[in-house]
Amino acid sequence: MLMPHPAVLRGLLEEYEAAAANEPADATGAPGPRTRDLAYTLCVSTGTRDVARAMEAARLQLTAAATHTAKAVEAARTPMPAKAGAKAETMTSAKAPAPMPAAAAD
Repeated sequence: MLMPHPAVLRGLLEEYEAAAANEPADATGAPGPRTRDLAYTLCVSTGTRDVARAMEAARLQLTAAATHTAKAVEAARTPMPAKAGAKAETMTSAKAPAPMPAAAAD
């Protein structure tokens, strides 16, 4: 299953919650059209068929994404251990790149 980007999912969740709280119901008392559209999009985005489950799945995905990001940041900050017996390599003979040739005059 494709997973929406966390920022998109967070936006959908926030927009749905705002619409559900503020959009007036339609003539039959059902949620308004924007709320229904957002509920449908949340369900499709999370692979569910019920908006309550979609909201739960979205929150779980957002939590998992935040945890994954935090672990990636921590891993990037942690220095890699040196291999046993490996010598540190230095670039003592590095050469500067050759200059680019001048453009020909027209």
